[in-house]
Amino acid sequence: MSVEIKNIKKYFKKKRVLTDISLQVHEGSCVGILGGNGSGKSTLLSILAGVQERDEGQFLYCDKDLFGDAALRSRTVAYVPQGNPLIEELTARDNLMLWYDAKSLQRELSDGVLGMLGVGDFIKVPVNKMSGGMKKRLSIGCAVATPPKILLLDEPSAALDLVCKERIYNYLKNFKQEGGIILLATHDVQELDLCDVWYILKDGQLRPYEYDGNVHRLVGQL
Repeated sequence: MSVEIKNIKKYFKKKRVLTDISLQVHEGSCVGILGGNGSGKSTLLSILAGVQERDEGQFLYCDKDLFGDAALRSRTVAYVPQGNPLIEELTARDNLMLWYDAKSLQRELSDGVLGMLGVGDFIKVPVNKMSGGMKKRLSIGCAVATPPKILLLDEPSAALDLVCKERIYNYLKNFKQEGGIILLATHDVQELDLCDVWYILKDGQLRPYEYDGNVHRLVGQL
């Protein structure tokens, strides 16, 4: 099983944001998408998630174009944006109940993804009283209620403490081991180590990059 992204183009008015973005990702692997602020990383992920329209291109999964089949995409792809998609006035449990039934929620809290993310520790807390790390872990938990094959993550560990980063890292590592595909926009060193291949998005173009642990060299490329 693999995912192929072919020739995605995006313009904002006359400004070219993405030019012929193409890559292939195999099951059980994570692709790191690196780039400076405003490079188009968030735009690319939101297009793949169906939040924004592309101008051209295909998003192929098992030879089916997910851009042309919204129902298949919703069953196959989970998206966690950089911002907070949760309902602020509701508790963690109430947000989750929008996506889970009571039985599956209890199961996932006990020994599933929600347990791995530690969501049970703040299950009764309203979102507007949560830390950034709690919100991010809850956002991931909501996004994967229907177990996805492809996970799109936009800087999931940005500005989080070490405990939250470790929870998210362990979940992503497990997701890969079970054959999932991850497309990850990140600047986090720990998440860079999770990736199998890396690309730099710059001036609307995506090019391969061989990350060897040398952060200073990477910064120079960005």
